[in-house]
Amino acid sequence: MGNSPEWQIAAVSALDKSLYPVPQELNGVDWKCALSDNSERLAQHLCAFSNTLGGGYLVFGINDDATFRSLSQSEIEQITHRLVNIAYNSLAWPVQLEHSVVDYQGNTILLFRIPEQPNKPIYLRGGDIYDSYIRSAGHTFKASRNQVHALLASSYDLPFERRVAKRVKSGDEVEALLDYQSLYRLLDRKIPSEQQFRIKLLLDYNLINSSNDGYDISNMGAILFARKLADFPLLVGKEIVVRKYQGTNNRVLSTEYCSQSGYAIEFEKLVGFVSANTSVEQIEIHRKAVSDYPAVAIREFLANMMVHQDFGMRGMPITIELFSNRLSFTNPGYCLNDVNRLIDLPPHSRNEILAQMMLQLDLCERRGSGIDRAAEAIAQMRLPAYKVQSGDDYTRVTMYPKKNISEMTRDERVAICYQFACLQYEDGNSINNESLRDRFSLNKNQSALASRILSDTLSSRLIKVENPEMESRRYKSYIPFYG
Repeated sequence: MGNSPEWQIAAVSALDKSLYPVPQELNGVDWKCALSDNSERLAQHLCAFSNTLGGGYLVFGINDDATFRSLSQSEIEQITHRLVNIAYNSLAWPVQLEHSVVDYQGNTILLFRIPEQPNKPIYLRGGDIYDSYIRSAGHTFKASRNQVHALLASSYDLPFERRVAKRVKSGDEVEALLDYQSLYRLLDRKIPSEQQFRIKLLLDYNLINSSNDGYDISNMGAILFARKLADFPLLVGKEIVVRKYQGTNNRVLSTEYCSQSGYAIEFEKLVGFVSANTSVEQIEIHRKAVSDYPAVAIREFLANMMVHQDFGMRGMPITIELFSNRLSFTNPGYCLNDVNRLIDLPPHSRNEILAQMMLQLDLCERRGSGIDRAAEAIAQMRLPAYKVQSGDDYTRVTMYPKKNISEMTRDERVAICYQFACLQYEDGNSINNESLRDRFSLNKNQSALASRILSDTLSSRLIKVENPEMESRRYKSYIPFYG
């Protein structure tokens, strides 16, 4: 691979991530065992990758179960000829493909690179812009109208945060719609007595923009500081809903809270509401309520849901659900990063400008340390590992209250071990039997149990031995698989 072009090296790296440790097709990688007879479906795949940030790769020679099948020279030539023709003739305008035959772990595979196109959306020839396709959770789907509009806006370098939520004619209207007092409070500034100076701060932070006949309130200004989100029709449905249920399912609703204002205004209320409703009263010298979950983790997961949501999706608000045996956060949009790499990978946000603004307001961590802080707080409370699920159109993060190790499943123990290894690795450390016993609150007599958990995590290919030359299992140390 030393003389391979950069795209080929990137393609193999992406393929590695999709196959190990758990085989899964990613947004940027689609496996194919052979050439499909359905030319339209192939065109949809090419269309979707062309509309995807960074483009993507089609890999021929891999079955649906992640096993390999050999490709003959005639198959390679047939696939290449047909796919290039589809890319040239079946899309709204031709897309230039790159391809290469690669030896991958002793198997011959055929790689195609479909580059992201600057002028989006790419759609099927003979249709209109609403015949566009996108990638979501490793699959190709037809884009919704809102997603098509988002693709159009991205082509003009106009991110969601900069788009206009509402046009008004005066500063009085701006202040009637936006809670500027909360902005000054969060920035720890004194509120000026004159409106022109108050308006200037909103302008400086791009919460509003001057127009010929007044002001344009930006989506960022509205989503963070709207006195009422309902005043902004394009943001209806972007409220945050908290529901507490009786028991372990959603059949009996106990209480519900729905935010009506902007995220910056509601943030502390939401964290407080969740903490209060996941608390038990402890009576020592004084009565006090102690939450089942660390406040730091609640804050960080909530902030992540806000920043990483897909604003182009409708009908799915950020939802926090409180059950007797778990606490879950769900937002619209699939997870942009590998769910197994959230602790170590740098941040990859759909809404970079919003993330930066929330950092300035001290509401979130911008550089990817938010998940680390949440995971660390969970470990310090000796809680089970958090779980992340990424579906076609949603991401869900779930936390669990304290549980005895005897009640944990094998997978739960493995997840704790892996996340603990990730946290230690980020600090420049490895884990061993002794440190894992401390994470699980085990005593010395339970070292065999700790060894079994390490062995199970090793078998799951989530960790690896740091010092393979060490013969004694007792003194071996371990790091995450990516280390």
